[in-house]
Amino acid sequence: QVQLVESGGGLVQAGGSLRLSCLASGRTFSSYSMGWFRQAPGKEREFVAAISRSGGDTRYADSLKGRFTISRDNAKNTVYLQMNSLKPEDTAVYYCAARDGTYVSNYAAAYSYWGQGTQVTVSS
Repeated sequence: QVQLVESGGGLVQAGGSLRLSCLASGRTFSSYSMGWFRQAPGKEREFVAAISRSGGDTRYADSLKGRFTISRDNAKNTVYLQMNSLKPEDTAVYYCAARDGTYVSNYAAAYSYWGQGTQVTVSS
């Protein structure tokens, strides 16, 4: 098993940037492909980005390409989400998730482990 703890959320003005971190503990971090999802009030959880175990393969929600970047540091057991040019519609709770597999996935059901989430609020 793996435990996930997100950090880095907060309040930011539109156009600003935030970097989220997700620290993993437990089983070997490099065994997991990782993903970021978000959920806004009254909406379903949606895919943001995913990264393979080695970091060599990434995937993004089409609407977020060019603004968000996912990366990982296996030596630090951490996956990151760099968010630039933030918009009010990016306001949500952001979750990191881990799946025991080689390939990335944009389906929440493919992930077995989830963090508690970190709130991101973008003011206009």
